Amino acid sequence: MKKFNVFSLARETLRGHKGWGKQWDNPEPKKQYDVIIVGAGGHGLGTAYYLAKEHGITNIAVLEKGWLGGGNTGRNTTIIRSNYLYDESAGLYNHSLKLWETLSQELDYNVMFSQRGVMMLAHNVHDVQSAQRHVHANRLNGVDNQWLTPQQAKEFCPPLNISKDIRYPVMGAALQKKGGTARHDAVAWGYARKASAMGVDIIQNCEVTGINRSPDGKVTGVETTRGTIGAKQVGVVAAGHTSVLMEMAGVRMPLESYPLQALVSEPVKPCFPCVVMSNAVHAYISQSDKGELVIGAGTDSYVSYSQTGSLHILQHTLDAIIELYPIFSRMKMLRTWGGIVDVTPDRSPILSKTPVQGLYVNCGWGTGGFKATPGSANVFAHTIARDEPHKINAGFNLDRFKTGRLIDEAAAAAVAH
Repeated sequence: MKKFNVFSLARETLRGHKGWGKQWDNPEPKKQYDVIIVGAGGHGLGTAYYLAKEHGITNIAVLEKGWLGGGNTGRNTTIIRSNYLYDESAGLYNHSLKLWETLSQELDYNVMFSQRGVMMLAHNVHDVQSAQRHVHANRLNGVDNQWLTPQQAKEFCPPLNISKDIRYPVMGAALQKKGGTARHDAVAWGYARKASAMGVDIIQNCEVTGINRSPDGKVTGVETTRGTIGAKQVGVVAAGHTSVLMEMAGVRMPLESYPLQALVSEPVKPCFPCVVMSNAVHAYISQSDKGELVIGAGTDSYVSYSQTGSLHILQHTLDAIIELYPIFSRMKMLRTWGGIVDVTPDRSPILSKTPVQGLYVNCGWGTGGFKATPGSANVFAHTIARDEPHKINAGFNLDRFKTGRLIDEAAAAAVAH
Protein backbone atom coordinates (compact mmCIF):
# COMPACT_ATOMS: atom_id res chain seq x y z
CA MET A 1 0.00 0.00 0.00
CA LYS A 2 1.40 3.36 -1.00
CA LYS A 3 2.19 5.72 1.88
CA PHE A 4 1.81 9.48 1.68
CA ASN A 5 3.19 12.31 3.74
CA VAL A 6 1.25 15.54 3.74
CA PHE A 7 3.09 16.98 0.75
CA SER A 8 2.91 13.86 -1.46
CA LEU A 9 -0.78 13.52 -0.58
CA ALA A 10 -1.31 17.12 -1.66
CA ARG A 11 0.44 16.42 -4.95
CA GLU A 12 -1.82 13.42 -5.56
CA THR A 13 -4.89 15.50 -4.71
CA LEU A 14 -3.98 18.30 -7.10
CA ARG A 15 -2.34 16.22 -9.84
CA GLY A 16 -3.68 16.91 -13.31
CA HIS A 17 -4.82 20.42 -12.39
CA LYS A 18 -3.16 23.23 -14.31
CA GLY A 19 -0.54 24.82 -12.10
CA TRP A 20 -1.00 22.21 -9.37
CA GLY A 21 2.71 21.88 -8.63
CA LYS A 22 3.52 25.51 -8.00
CA GLN A 23 2.54 25.78 -4.38
CA TRP A 24 3.95 22.38 -3.42
CA ASP A 25 7.22 22.56 -5.33
CA ASN A 26 7.87 26.13 -4.13
CA PRO A 27 8.76 28.04 -7.30
CA GLU A 28 11.73 30.34 -7.10
CA PRO A 29 10.35 33.82 -6.32
CA LYS A 30 10.46 36.41 -9.07
CA LYS A 31 12.35 39.58 -8.37
CA GLN A 32 9.24 41.72 -8.82
CA TYR A 33 5.50 41.18 -8.30
CA ASP A 34 2.56 43.54 -8.47
CA VAL A 35 1.20 42.30 -5.13
CA ILE A 36 2.64 40.25 -2.28
CA ILE A 37 0.27 38.59 0.19
CA VAL A 38 1.94 37.56 3.45
CA GLY A 39 0.17 34.48 4.83
CA ALA A 40 -1.10 31.39 2.98
CA GLY A 41 -4.16 30.73 5.11
CA GLY A 42 -7.75 30.96 3.96
CA HIS A 43 -7.89 34.77 4.01
CA GLY A 44 -4.56 35.24 2.24
CA LEU A 45 -5.16 32.65 -0.48
CA GLY A 46 -8.71 33.88 -0.91
CA THR A 47 -7.43 37.43 -1.35
CA ALA A 48 -5.06 36.28 -4.09
CA TYR A 49 -7.89 34.39 -5.78
CA TYR A 50 -10.27 37.37 -5.83
CA LEU A 51 -7.49 39.72 -6.97
CA ALA A 52 -6.97 37.44 -9.97
CA LYS A 53 -10.61 36.59 -10.64
CA GLU A 54 -12.34 39.92 -10.06
CA HIS A 55 -9.57 42.48 -10.63
CA GLY A 56 -7.36 40.85 -13.25
CA ILE A 57 -4.20 41.00 -11.12
CA THR A 58 -2.31 37.72 -11.46
CA ASN A 59 1.34 38.72 -10.90
CA ILE A 60 0.95 37.85 -7.20
CA ALA A 61 3.10 35.99 -4.68
CA VAL A 62 1.55 34.46 -1.56
CA LEU A 63 4.37 33.97 0.96
CA GLU A 64 4.09 31.50 3.83
CA LYS A 65 6.72 30.88 6.49
CA GLY A 66 5.38 27.36 7.09
CA TRP A 67 3.05 25.36 4.88
CA LEU A 68 -0.20 26.14 3.13
CA GLY A 69 -3.14 26.28 5.56
CA GLY A 70 -0.92 25.33 8.52
CA GLY A 71 -1.81 28.23 10.79
CA ASN A 72 -5.19 29.08 12.28
CA THR A 73 -6.90 27.81 9.11
CA GLY A 74 -5.89 24.32 10.19
CA ARG A 75 -6.86 24.88 13.84
CA ASN A 76 -10.38 26.31 13.77
CA THR A 77 -13.59 24.66 14.92
CA THR A 78 -15.42 24.96 11.57
CA ILE A 79 -18.35 27.18 12.65
CA ILE A 80 -20.01 29.57 10.20
CA ARG A 81 -22.62 32.14 11.20
CA SER A 82 -23.53 35.79 10.61
CA ASN A 83 -25.76 36.64 13.59
CA TYR A 84 -23.70 39.61 14.81
CA LEU A 85 -25.31 42.64 16.39
CA TYR A 86 -23.93 45.76 14.73
CA ASP A 87 -24.66 46.80 11.15
CA GLU A 88 -21.03 46.63 10.02
CA SER A 89 -20.50 43.16 11.47
CA ALA A 90 -23.78 41.79 10.14
CA GLY A 91 -22.97 43.15 6.68
CA LEU A 92 -19.50 41.61 6.56
CA TYR A 93 -20.40 38.19 7.98
CA ASN A 94 -23.59 37.88 5.94
CA HIS A 95 -21.63 38.73 2.80
CA SER A 96 -19.31 35.89 3.75
CA LEU A 97 -22.17 33.49 4.47
CA LYS A 98 -23.65 34.09 1.02
CA LEU A 99 -20.27 33.33 -0.57
CA TRP A 100 -19.96 30.14 1.51
CA GLU A 101 -23.25 28.90 0.04
CA THR A 102 -21.81 28.64 -3.49
CA LEU A 103 -18.10 28.30 -2.72
CA SER A 104 -17.78 24.59 -3.49
CA GLN A 105 -19.27 25.14 -6.93
CA GLU A 106 -17.15 28.23 -7.59
CA LEU A 107 -13.89 26.59 -6.59
CA ASP A 108 -14.84 23.17 -7.98
CA TYR A 109 -13.64 21.82 -4.65
CA ASN A 110 -15.82 20.42 -1.89
CA VAL A 111 -15.45 22.63 1.20
CA MET A 112 -18.12 20.47 2.90
CA PHE A 113 -20.35 23.43 3.77
CA SER A 114 -23.31 22.23 5.85
CA GLN A 115 -26.09 24.61 6.89
CA ARG A 116 -27.16 22.56 9.89
CA GLY A 117 -28.01 25.59 12.06
CA VAL A 118 -26.26 27.45 14.88
CA MET A 119 -28.13 27.69 18.18
CA MET A 120 -27.03 30.08 20.94
CA LEU A 121 -28.28 29.29 24.44
CA ALA A 122 -29.59 31.71 27.06
CA HIS A 123 -29.16 30.78 30.74
CA ASN A 124 -30.30 33.89 32.62
CA VAL A 125 -32.41 37.01 32.18
CA HIS A 126 -29.50 38.99 30.75
CA ASP A 127 -28.78 36.23 28.21
CA VAL A 128 -32.44 36.21 27.16
CA GLN A 129 -32.55 39.98 26.70
CA SER A 130 -29.26 40.05 24.81
CA ALA A 131 -30.22 37.15 22.52
CA GLN A 132 -33.63 38.60 21.72
CA ARG A 133 -31.97 41.94 20.96
CA HIS A 134 -29.75 40.09 18.48
CA VAL A 135 -32.75 38.41 16.88
CA HIS A 136 -34.50 41.73 16.26
CA ALA A 137 -31.33 43.49 15.05
CA ASN A 138 -30.49 40.62 12.73
CA ARG A 139 -33.92 40.63 11.15
CA LEU A 140 -33.61 44.37 10.47
CA ASN A 141 -30.34 43.64 8.65
CA GLY A 142 -31.78 40.78 6.63
CA VAL A 143 -29.98 38.12 8.68
CA ASP A 144 -32.04 35.07 9.60
CA ASN A 145 -32.43 34.48 13.34
CA GLN A 146 -35.31 33.30 15.51
CA TRP A 147 -36.10 32.86 19.19
CA LEU A 148 -36.81 29.39 20.60
CA THR A 149 -38.35 28.29 23.87
CA PRO A 150 -36.42 25.65 25.87
CA GLN A 151 -38.69 22.92 24.52
CA GLN A 152 -38.20 24.10 20.94
CA ALA A 153 -34.45 24.13 21.50
CA LYS A 154 -34.66 20.55 22.78
CA GLU A 155 -36.65 19.51 19.71
CA PHE A 156 -34.03 21.05 17.42
CA CYS A 157 -31.16 19.46 19.37
CA PRO A 158 -32.35 16.34 21.25
CA PRO A 159 -29.15 15.74 23.32
CA LEU A 160 -29.59 19.14 25.02
CA ASN A 161 -30.40 19.01 28.74
CA ILE A 162 -33.20 21.48 29.58
CA SER A 163 -33.76 20.37 33.18
CA LYS A 164 -34.48 23.27 35.51
CA ASP A 165 -32.25 22.00 38.32
CA ILE A 166 -28.89 22.25 36.52
CA ARG A 167 -26.31 24.91 37.26
CA TYR A 168 -27.16 26.98 34.17
CA PRO A 169 -30.72 26.08 33.10
CA VAL A 170 -31.64 26.73 29.48
CA MET A 171 -34.12 29.62 29.33
CA GLY A 172 -34.30 29.77 25.55
CA ALA A 173 -32.10 30.01 22.49
CA ALA A 174 -31.51 32.05 19.34
CA LEU A 175 -31.29 29.96 16.16
CA GLN A 176 -29.73 30.90 12.84
CA LYS A 177 -30.78 28.10 10.51
CA LYS A 178 -28.47 29.25 7.70
CA GLY A 179 -25.43 28.90 9.95
CA GLY A 180 -23.46 25.70 10.15
CA THR A 181 -20.02 24.26 9.50
CA ALA A 182 -17.47 23.64 6.74
CA ARG A 183 -14.30 21.62 6.42
CA HIS A 184 -11.74 23.61 8.44
CA ASP A 185 -8.87 23.69 5.92
CA ALA A 186 -10.60 22.85 2.62
CA VAL A 187 -11.24 26.52 1.90
CA ALA A 188 -7.48 27.14 1.80
CA TRP A 189 -6.89 24.20 -0.54
CA GLY A 190 -9.71 25.26 -2.83
CA TYR A 191 -8.52 28.86 -3.10
CA ALA A 192 -4.90 27.73 -3.55
CA ARG A 193 -5.78 25.47 -6.45
CA LYS A 194 -7.81 28.10 -8.28
CA ALA A 195 -5.35 30.93 -7.63
CA SER A 196 -2.42 28.80 -8.77
CA ALA A 197 -4.23 27.93 -11.99
CA MET A 198 -4.57 31.65 -12.73
CA GLY A 199 -0.84 32.24 -12.34
CA VAL A 200 -0.45 33.12 -8.66
CA ASP A 201 2.81 31.92 -7.07
CA ILE A 202 2.28 30.26 -3.69
CA ILE A 203 5.64 30.02 -1.96
CA GLN A 204 5.99 28.01 1.23
CA ASN A 205 8.90 27.98 3.68
CA CYS A 206 9.47 31.63 2.88
CA GLU A 207 9.41 33.73 6.05
CA VAL A 208 9.16 37.51 5.76
CA THR A 209 11.94 39.14 7.79
CA GLY A 210 11.50 42.75 6.75
CA ILE A 211 9.26 45.16 4.84
CA ASN A 212 11.18 47.47 2.50
CA ARG A 213 10.25 51.11 1.89
CA SER A 214 11.49 53.80 -0.46
CA PRO A 215 12.94 57.11 0.82
CA ASP A 216 9.47 58.70 0.44
CA GLY A 217 7.89 55.94 2.55
CA LYS A 218 6.23 53.76 -0.09
CA VAL A 219 6.37 49.97 0.10
CA THR A 220 8.87 48.47 -2.35
CA GLY A 221 8.77 44.82 -1.30
CA VAL A 222 9.87 42.47 1.43
CA GLU A 223 12.96 40.72 2.75
CA THR A 224 12.55 36.97 3.17
CA THR A 225 14.54 33.88 4.03
CA ARG A 226 14.67 33.31 0.26
CA GLY A 227 15.93 36.76 -0.60
CA THR A 228 14.51 40.16 -1.50
CA ILE A 229 11.18 40.18 -3.33
CA GLY A 230 9.88 43.43 -4.81
CA ALA A 231 6.25 44.53 -5.02
CA LYS A 232 4.23 47.68 -5.40
CA GLN A 233 1.69 46.54 -2.81
CA VAL A 234 1.89 44.25 0.24
CA GLY A 235 -1.09 42.78 2.10
CA VAL A 236 -0.39 41.29 5.53
CA VAL A 237 -2.78 38.45 6.41
CA ALA A 238 -0.93 36.47 9.07
CA ALA A 239 -3.03 35.67 12.14
CA GLY A 240 -1.04 35.65 15.36
CA HIS A 241 1.96 37.42 13.86
CA THR A 242 0.50 40.63 12.45
CA SER A 243 1.97 42.94 15.10
CA VAL A 244 5.47 41.56 14.49
CA LEU A 245 5.20 41.98 10.73
CA MET A 246 3.68 45.45 10.85
CA GLU A 247 6.37 46.62 13.25
CA MET A 248 8.83 45.95 10.42
CA ALA A 249 7.15 48.79 8.53
CA GLY A 250 6.98 51.07 11.56
CA VAL A 251 3.23 50.56 12.09
CA ARG A 252 2.08 49.80 15.63
CA MET A 253 -1.08 47.69 15.73
CA PRO A 254 -3.85 47.80 18.40
CA LEU A 255 -3.67 44.03 18.90
CA GLU A 256 -3.16 41.50 21.66
CA SER A 257 -2.55 37.81 21.01
CA TYR A 258 -4.05 35.00 23.09
CA PRO A 259 -4.04 31.20 22.97
CA LEU A 260 -7.43 29.77 21.99
CA GLN A 261 -8.08 26.11 22.67
CA ALA A 262 -10.27 23.35 21.26
CA LEU A 263 -10.52 19.56 21.36
CA VAL A 264 -12.22 16.62 19.66
CA SER A 265 -13.64 13.35 20.93
CA GLU A 266 -13.49 9.82 19.65
CA PRO A 267 -15.78 9.34 16.62
CA VAL A 268 -19.32 8.07 17.15
CA LYS A 269 -22.36 7.62 14.95
CA PRO A 270 -24.33 10.80 14.07
CA CYS A 271 -26.05 12.05 17.21
CA PHE A 272 -25.64 15.83 17.28
CA PRO A 273 -27.55 17.60 14.51
CA CYS A 274 -26.38 21.22 14.75
CA VAL A 275 -23.95 23.66 16.36
CA VAL A 276 -24.74 24.83 19.88
CA MET A 277 -22.96 27.72 21.58
CA SER A 278 -23.24 28.93 25.16
CA ASN A 279 -22.01 32.17 26.64
CA ALA A 280 -22.47 31.55 30.36
CA VAL A 281 -20.86 28.10 30.40
CA HIS A 282 -18.19 29.05 27.89
CA ALA A 283 -18.38 26.09 25.51
CA TYR A 284 -19.63 25.22 22.06
CA ILE A 285 -20.01 21.93 20.26
CA SER A 286 -20.81 20.30 16.91
CA GLN A 287 -20.20 16.92 15.30
CA SER A 288 -17.87 16.49 12.35
CA ASP A 289 -18.59 14.34 9.31
CA LYS A 290 -16.07 11.83 10.72
CA GLY A 291 -18.21 11.52 13.86
CA GLU A 292 -15.98 13.41 16.26
CA LEU A 293 -17.47 15.92 18.67
CA VAL A 294 -15.72 19.20 17.94
CA ILE A 295 -15.59 21.21 21.16
CA GLY A 296 -14.52 24.83 21.36
CA ALA A 297 -13.02 26.22 24.54
CA GLY A 298 -12.11 29.74 25.54
CA THR A 299 -9.10 32.02 25.33
CA ASP A 300 -6.58 32.06 28.13
CA SER A 301 -6.57 35.19 30.25
CA TYR A 302 -2.94 36.02 29.52
CA VAL A 303 -1.26 37.39 26.40
CA SER A 304 0.88 34.76 24.69
CA TYR A 305 2.05 33.30 21.39
CA SER A 306 1.63 29.78 22.80
CA GLN A 307 -0.31 27.17 20.84
CA THR A 308 -1.06 25.03 23.89
CA GLY A 309 -2.87 27.00 26.60
CA SER A 310 -3.95 26.20 30.14
CA LEU A 311 -5.38 22.89 31.29
CA HIS A 312 -8.01 24.53 33.50
CA ILE A 313 -9.66 26.06 30.42
CA LEU A 314 -10.23 22.62 28.93
CA GLN A 315 -11.46 21.24 32.25
CA HIS A 316 -13.99 24.04 32.64
CA THR A 317 -15.19 23.51 29.07
CA LEU A 318 -15.68 19.76 29.50
CA ASP A 319 -17.53 20.29 32.78
CA ALA A 320 -19.95 22.55 30.94
CA ILE A 321 -20.36 20.13 28.02
CA ILE A 322 -21.20 17.25 30.35
CA GLU A 323 -23.76 19.33 32.22
CA LEU A 324 -25.53 20.42 29.05
CA TYR A 325 -25.23 17.06 27.27
CA PRO A 326 -25.08 14.26 29.88
CA ILE A 327 -25.04 11.55 27.20
CA PHE A 328 -21.43 12.51 26.40
CA SER A 329 -20.09 12.01 29.93
CA ARG A 330 -18.31 8.73 29.10
CA MET A 331 -16.80 9.77 25.81
CA LYS A 332 -13.03 9.98 25.45
CA MET A 333 -11.21 13.00 24.11
CA LEU A 334 -8.71 12.22 21.36
CA ARG A 335 -6.70 15.42 21.05
CA THR A 336 -6.50 19.08 21.97
CA TRP A 337 -4.88 21.97 20.17
CA GLY A 338 -4.51 25.70 20.29
CA GLY A 339 -4.31 28.61 17.91
CA ILE A 340 -3.13 32.16 18.36
CA VAL A 341 -5.86 34.75 17.95
CA ASP A 342 -5.31 38.47 17.51
CA VAL A 343 -7.79 40.61 19.41
CA THR A 344 -8.55 44.33 18.95
CA PRO A 345 -9.93 46.63 21.69
CA ASP A 346 -13.45 46.34 20.25
CA ARG A 347 -13.15 42.65 19.31
CA SER A 348 -13.82 43.47 15.67
CA PRO A 349 -11.40 42.93 12.78
CA ILE A 350 -9.21 45.36 10.88
CA LEU A 351 -9.50 45.35 7.06
CA SER A 352 -7.70 48.48 6.09
CA LYS A 353 -5.12 50.56 4.33
CA THR A 354 -2.31 51.67 6.61
CA PRO A 355 -0.39 54.95 6.95
CA VAL A 356 2.31 53.38 4.76
CA GLN A 357 1.46 53.74 1.09
CA GLY A 358 1.04 50.36 -0.56
CA LEU A 359 0.71 48.45 2.74
CA TYR A 360 -2.61 46.84 3.72
CA VAL A 361 -3.63 44.73 6.71
CA ASN A 362 -6.26 42.09 7.45
CA CYS A 363 -6.19 41.04 11.12
CA GLY A 364 -7.82 41.13 14.54
CA TRP A 365 -10.45 38.47 13.93
CA GLY A 366 -10.28 36.92 17.37
CA THR A 367 -12.51 33.85 17.13
CA GLY A 368 -14.39 35.05 14.03
CA GLY A 369 -11.81 34.48 11.31
CA PHE A 370 -12.91 31.20 9.77
CA LYS A 371 -16.54 32.12 9.25
CA ALA A 372 -15.47 35.36 7.57
CA THR A 373 -12.97 33.76 5.17
CA PRO A 374 -14.58 34.28 1.74
CA GLY A 375 -16.16 37.63 2.62
CA SER A 376 -12.98 38.98 4.19
CA ALA A 377 -10.85 37.86 1.25
CA ASN A 378 -13.31 39.33 -1.24
CA VAL A 379 -13.42 42.82 0.25
CA PHE A 380 -9.71 42.85 1.12
CA ALA A 381 -8.89 42.12 -2.52
CA HIS A 382 -11.08 45.07 -3.48
CA THR A 383 -9.25 47.30 -0.99
CA ILE A 384 -5.84 46.35 -2.43
CA ALA A 385 -6.87 46.53 -6.08
CA ARG A 386 -8.69 49.87 -5.77
CA ASP A 387 -6.57 51.33 -2.97
CA GLU A 388 -9.80 52.14 -1.17
CA PRO A 389 -12.16 50.12 1.05
CA HIS A 390 -15.19 48.26 -0.19
CA LYS A 391 -18.37 49.66 1.36
CA ILE A 392 -18.67 46.45 3.40
CA ASN A 393 -15.30 46.87 5.14
CA ALA A 394 -15.20 50.68 5.26
CA GLY A 395 -16.00 50.68 8.99
CA PHE A 396 -13.22 48.22 9.84
CA ASN A 397 -10.40 50.70 9.32
CA LEU A 398 -7.42 51.51 11.52
CA ASP A 399 -8.53 55.10 12.05
CA ARG A 400 -11.48 54.05 14.21
CA PHE A 401 -9.12 53.55 17.16
CA LYS A 402 -8.18 57.23 16.90
CA THR A 403 -11.67 58.61 16.32
CA GLY A 404 -13.41 56.30 18.80
CA ARG A 405 -15.93 55.09 16.23
CA LEU A 406 -15.64 51.50 17.41
CA ILE A 407 -17.64 48.43 16.39
CA ASP A 408 -17.84 47.10 19.92
CA GLU A 409 -18.83 43.46 19.49
CA ALA A 410 -16.96 42.79 22.76
CA ALA A 411 -19.81 44.31 24.74
CA ALA A 412 -22.51 43.00 22.41
CA ALA A 413 -21.23 39.52 21.67
CA ALA A 414 -23.51 36.56 22.15
CA VAL A 415 -20.47 34.33 22.49
CA ALA A 416 -18.19 33.55 25.37
CA HIS A 417 -15.14 35.13 23.79
